[in-house]
Amino acid sequence: MAGFDHVAAEAEAADPATAARNARYGLILFTLYFAFYAVFVGLNAFQPDTMARNIGGVNLAVVYGMGLIGAAFVLALIYCWLCRSPVTGSETRSGEGTR
Repeated sequence: MAGFDHVAAEAEAADPATAARNARYGLILFTLYFAFYAVFVGLNAFQPDTMARNIGGVNLAVVYGMGLIGAAFVLALIYCWLCRSPVTGSETRSGEGTR
């Protein structure tokens, strides 16, 4: 893994099982964020009066939009935490990641 020493990083070995697990986590988190965003777009498109409601001095659209930004950051942190280690032998399912 690349460090903070500003030297060219050595090529990491790409483990297929780790890559598959990380891709699965990414798709799950993307789907979660997409649902959150789709509700935001749907409310803006079909119920603009709802988005105009005042919440703490600003309208719901601003609060929801800031929530989207915060959710993206939190989901990125969760993804980094989930993908922090490679798949070990005990984590692989029957034949996954082995050849």
